[in-house]
Amino acid sequence: MTTYVLAGGCFWCLDAVYRRIRSVAHISSGYTGGDLPYPTYDQVSSGTTGHAEAVHISFDEREIPADVILDLFFLIHDPTTLNRQGNDVGTQYRSAMFYIDDDQKAVFEAAVKRAKKHWGDKIVTEIKPLDTFYPAEDYHQDYFNKNPGNGYCSIVIEPKIVKARSEFKQWYEEDAS
Repeated sequence: MTTYVLAGGCFWCLDAVYRRIRSVAHISSGYTGGDLPYPTYDQVSSGTTGHAEAVHISFDEREIPADVILDLFFLIHDPTTLNRQGNDVGTQYRSAMFYIDDDQKAVFEAAVKRAKKHWGDKIVTEIKPLDTFYPAEDYHQDYFNKNPGNGYCSIVIEPKIVKARSEFKQWYEEDAS
């Protein structure tokens, strides 16, 4: 299994999209990149912990290429806005990739280079070593599937799912939840 920790705005969005991709074995929403051990959602939302909302994704590279996971990441969020995704503003919503070793760092750097073909040289995505990933509270896990009537889900998350399905159709799992 390969594991990536990625931050691209609200973790609910990344979680919802990656849950629908074939061969993603596990996904967890959480916090990383800051200084406070065992942060809570309220602490991270304050913007004072240095943590980003992120997802911890495990997948089998024998079944889905790493490039697909990373290219999808750059498709479903805007890596050109510093500390912001849409109306979500603050360092906790930054675009970041957290690597576990030099090989993974190189893979992430290659993904940024590919993304520049679409986004240009404006990409502000941080590439940093992973320290500790703290899983978010239970109610944040699989949020979209548990709260389909939530306005944020229909207005912000659903379009990202549609975009992912359109661009990565061969990797999309119709019955994923």
